[in-house]
Amino acid sequence: MTGKVLVLGASGGFGGAAAKAFAEAGWQVSRFTRGTDMVAAARGMDLIVNGLNPPGYHDWANLIPQITGQVLAAAKASGATVLVPGNVYVYGREPSPWGPDTPHRPVSRKGVIRATMEAQYREASAQGTRVILLRGGDFMQPDAPSSVLSRVVLKGVAKGRIVSLGDPAARRAHAYLPDMARAAVALADIRDTLPAFADVPFAGHCFSTNDLATEVARQTGKPEKVGRFAWWQLRLLAPFWELARELLEMRYLYDLPHSLSPAELDRLLPGFAVTPLQQVVALHLAAAGVRAG
Repeated sequence: MTGKVLVLGASGGFGGAAAKAFAEAGWQVSRFTRGTDMVAAARGMDLIVNGLNPPGYHDWANLIPQITGQVLAAAKASGATVLVPGNVYVYGREPSPWGPDTPHRPVSRKGVIRATMEAQYREASAQGTRVILLRGGDFMQPDAPSSVLSRVVLKGVAKGRIVSLGDPAARRAHAYLPDMARAAVALADIRDTLPAFADVPFAGHCFSTNDLATEVARQTGKPEKVGRFAWWQLRLLAPFWELARELLEMRYLYDLPHSLSPAELDRLLPGFAVTPLQQVVALHLAAAGVRAG
């Protein structure tokens, strides 16, 4: 099943990957222009992909509710299904693997904001708007220099250094965006068979910084030194820099081992396969100008 999709935030990470994946699958893709009438842009659409996210966590408390309200108004007016990427902030420190039945007990301000946003989508689904929430861990994309993996963790990989933002042995959920976008297309294709509110975890890959260093060393033939991120620098900058304050709030996630349950996606999309981690790492190394040994 294909159709017409309006992608919000098509210049960003998930939005860009989704626009590409839907176009490759034969959908008619429209890219929303910020500042224009979203209700008008959604007219005649079968699906709205909400990839809008204020960059650098800027003013989430005000902007996320505004975006959510606009998306739901556009969906209600057009009758389109909404597909929104979820994150893991809502779970706080709950035991993992995390899935649709895991309680939302956020321990951060941004987690509360996202939990409230999800509750709004769930409420709208009870009133007739169909919603698919596809939830992933840390995004991975080689051509996205702003991602944490590229910007921080692998920034010094060419010099034999990898940076861990927390416990280097903590295995954490990661989502390779091209894979997550393919899953979004596949779920959109079966949207009429899904519950009105479908909470679908995208398990992706689960690995630690130590695991990553081992794989990089295997591919390059050179040892990698794992160092710790200098959080103290962000603490010094926090009074003057919004992004520093926002990143500090999420520090706990880098020390907390966690994973997303694959059960729901396996049930809905049997046979769906993610890109092997070895290949994902190789693509990141190539983007960083590092040759395999």
